Amino acid sequence: MNFLSEQPRIIVVGSSSIDLVLETEKLPSPNETVLAVKSDSYFGGKGANQSVGTARLGASVYFIGCVGMDPLGQQIMRNLVSENVNVGFVHETDKDATGTAYVTTSHGNAAIVVVPAANKYLSKSHIDEADKYFNTADLVLVQLEVSMEVVEHTVVKAKKYGKKVGLYASPAMRVSEEILEKVDFIVAKSNELYTIFGEEKREEVLKKYFNKVFVRDDTNSTIYFDGTEMKYYRNDKDEKVYKMGMGDAFTSGFAIALCHGNSIEECVKFGNEVSSRVSGGKGSQTGLPRMSDFFS
Repeated sequence: MNFLSEQPRIIVVGSSSIDLVLETEKLPSPNETVLAVKSDSYFGGKGANQSVGTARLGASVYFIGCVGMDPLGQQIMRNLVSENVNVGFVHETDKDATGTAYVTTSHGNAAIVVVPAANKYLSKSHIDEADKYFNTADLVLVQLEVSMEVVEHTVVKAKKYGKKVGLYASPAMRVSEEILEKVDFIVAKSNELYTIFGEEKREEVLKKYFNKVFVRDDTNSTIYFDGTEMKYYRNDKDEKVYKMGMGDAFTSGFAIALCHGNSIEECVKFGNEVSSRVSGGKGSQTGLPRMSDFFS
């Protein structure tokens, strides 16, 4: 792994939320009531997670998102500032509350309901306000918890300036062929390929987008096609794994390694290692490692 002395510059466009996590002995079935053993709240949202993830790994990060004009929104803003994320382009709206997610988790498995709320009000004009920063960025990250209109506008703008773009295609929805072709790497869950690509066969997707699509599953494994053969990496922890935020952590690690000029193989390995470490802590951001953790 190579790490350059120059600090990568990354723009993250996406969601932020407060996650309410309920720990239960079992996930409830339809029409079933279960008691929670414990409840906690954490900072989340895929955009905010990747902002914190890349900032902790040494990047200079601008986050473009939207929160409500309420105490939860202020909590998110203070947390991002404390994590050295620039929030100059995080917008406040009075049209809805700050985004939330409700997570029921049991023995490492989770059922998640996301309430986008203020995240829905992130607009193309908000992206345009940060136009001059796109010209200086090394890489732009997007996910699918904000509108597809905003995602597409962001990708087109980044490419206008010749910038690398990473897409974490979650929560899964159909992505246009134009965007799939424009982005530089795509992270997707193994059980959501048909929704994203319109193709169920993993091998066909990977061969079409070789060295570009990285398919993940809950065991912290990543598979991709390098143009010659399928490459498979797995980095799982022996202890109990908290799976929230592992995709965001992988994306953060991959992005940082890419910014430092590493090979695709090294980017995948580093992404897996970052994801493995985040799984040791509850919540999507709690266990995100810092670059110093890899050299201690």
